[in-house]
Amino acid sequence: MKISGNTILITGGTTGIGFALAEAFLKARNDVIICGRREHKLQETQQKLPELHIKRCDVAREDERKSLFQWVTSNFKNINILINNAGIQREIDFSKPDTADSLATEDEVAINLTAPVHLSALFVPRLVEKQEAAIVNISSGLAFIPMAIVPVYCATKAGIHSFSISLRHQLRNTQVKVFEVIAPTTDTELDRGARGRRGQTDRGIPAVKVAEATLQGMERNEYEIAVGMADMLRQAARTDFEKVFHRING
Repeated sequence: MKISGNTILITGGTTGIGFALAEAFLKARNDVIICGRREHKLQETQQKLPELHIKRCDVAREDERKSLFQWVTSNFKNINILINNAGIQREIDFSKPDTADSLATEDEVAINLTAPVHLSALFVPRLVEKQEAAIVNISSGLAFIPMAIVPVYCATKAGIHSFSISLRHQLRNTQVKVFEVIAPTTDTELDRGARGRRGQTDRGIPAVKVAEATLQGMERNEYEIAVGMADMLRQAARTDFEKVFHRING
């Protein structure tokens, strides 16, 4: 697939992998739109990358996803790539009595899984009209072997992996390619500082490395782009699941 001359929407584009992707695609001469929940972060990001187009949107909300779709398709007729990147990761302990209450504070399922599914459904009818188009779903090595301390996050990423396979099959006779970027532990704000609180010193690879691998994989039509250690988890899920699962969760 060509990686220049596209019009691209990236959800969750103000920090981490989303920001790195926005920067990389701008350098590759694309028109890039990002959305995010925080207006001030969008403004800060646009100051860093003045060529960006920005739109505030909470992808956890169905009405805001619909508004985003209407705004993008009205203002950017050439939109041909959707990157479902927005995500959160929370430590949730189901053995604690207040788990049900804590689940209500932020909806990981809505942000990490429902939003990519719904946005794909909204954009596919427009994307199939293009000569070349793509949906890029950002998943994780934890989709294959979960880390039990973040159970909902892992479940949503496993869902993204399964959804990507099915969507790719359904769109196989169209011009829309479906890519899945399987990210390893990456140095981002995803976990809201939980790694630091756990005393985890390995922050993961820089987000720019994930972005570089994404563009290279798309250019090669590599539909599952497994980056770094995430590829080890993908392979181990087939060959040595129990051993690696207990190592991760020890």
